[in-house]
Amino acid sequence: MSENPLDRPTVDHLDPQVFVDYLEKTRWFGGKGRPFEVTGVRRIGQVPGCVDVGPTVADHLVELTYRDAEGGRETYQVPLVLYTEAESRLDHAFIGWWEEPDLGWVHAYDALHDREAMACWLRSFVAASDSPVAGATGLTFHRLPGHDLDPEGVASLFTGEQSNSSVLFGEDSIMKLFRKVTAGPNPDITVHDALTRAGSTDIAALYGWMTWTDHAGEEYHLAMLQQFLRTATDGWDLALASVRDLFAEADLHAHEVGGDFAGESERLGWTLRDVHALLREHFGVERRGPEAARALADGMRARLDAALEVVPELAPHADALRATYDAVAALDGVDVQHVHGDLHLGQTLRTAKGWKIVDFEGEPAKPLAERLELDSPWRDVAGMLRSFDYAPRVVEKQSVDLSEDDAEAAAQLAYRAEEWAHRNRNHFLTAYADGEPTADEQVLLAAYVADKAVYETVYETRNRPGWVSIPLEAVARIGAA
Repeated sequence: MSENPLDRPTVDHLDPQVFVDYLEKTRWFGGKGRPFEVTGVRRIGQVPGCVDVGPTVADHLVELTYRDAEGGRETYQVPLVLYTEAESRLDHAFIGWWEEPDLGWVHAYDALHDREAMACWLRSFVAASDSPVAGATGLTFHRLPGHDLDPEGVASLFTGEQSNSSVLFGEDSIMKLFRKVTAGPNPDITVHDALTRAGSTDIAALYGWMTWTDHAGEEYHLAMLQQFLRTATDGWDLALASVRDLFAEADLHAHEVGGDFAGESERLGWTLRDVHALLREHFGVERRGPEAARALADGMRARLDAALEVVPELAPHADALRATYDAVAALDGVDVQHVHGDLHLGQTLRTAKGWKIVDFEGEPAKPLAERLELDSPWRDVAGMLRSFDYAPRVVEKQSVDLSEDDAEAAAQLAYRAEEWAHRNRNHFLTAYADGEPTADEQVLLAAYVADKAVYETVYETRNRPGWVSIPLEAVARIGAA
């Protein structure tokens, strides 16, 4: 049998510039604004579920090398669907036109935009129900038992995602394809795997995942297939709607408004507590001594020092922030475990059956090794508290045009924003802690909240300068406390 050109590990017949041009146009490419070149393209195989009467679908890993002072390399996953004739319906996803060995001239498109190509993925997952389905070069589809996939689900690509790509199959399942990939286990898959096997109802169940193993035996997690939550509403959107309800009722307090969110905040606290408990049960918990507490504080101080270079407005609060971190350094130890790592209201979904927590991938900008590190569960709690603070401030800023010439109205909005934030932070925290956190837990929580707010000042300065006042006001409150 002759070698299938689609299974060759290296691709030398493609012009790397076609990938440069395409990556710069996508929402999920994380290197926008940085000079880079494509230094390698590896074809990792044809999707097993392709059929003779359909297009060719081949997956690729594209290696980039950055040419700025920061430097470094990244690898992105770019599946391609190859047609011998141009497909005008896919013009928006066009990547290039070239001669393919044994296929002739082809028109290449990003496969995630094509229903025919996505049907190949779905057929691969369906076929893996009894045992993993593998391609010739190590591209493998895995399934968990317990759910029969709908093989007729029509694919539709989600829009608006920032770091990955997700495709819905009918109303049955949803596939997330990781765009920036690294050798090693992706926590989004490993954590969902553990929680699904444990029977958790606080997540979208994992149905399957896709891997690739290179010639050195290194495994890459490339995609995951999950339960589609038909009745789900984004937690961030629900919180914003609650704040708007409050602002529309000028004479009522937060607990008097029909859209009061405190009950939901409380239920979300219970949900996070249950998820953390299951993670401890499955992966364990470690008690690390005083040196770990000092290392944790040192990391927070280092991030503050770096932030001061970007956000000079932090300087008046630096001493108070360092004092908060010093309290962590004085602890006799820290309990660490698997956590979410990037938790906020946008990582939650409210369904008819309760809250679900999603996206256990961790902070996408961090290297995989850092995202796999154990951490205190209070980091997740702090992320949610900061999200409860953000929601009313965002609506307040969106309303500022109505009140910027009316100091009294602006002050009223600010008061009501703080009332909403305070009420929901308290309900969430009390539910999570099942009462009051201990003294050591309060020290950790205060430091994680401060660390998160410092991070936010840098992010907003670089991306949304008009919003930097939101975390700066939080930092000022930390200093005043």
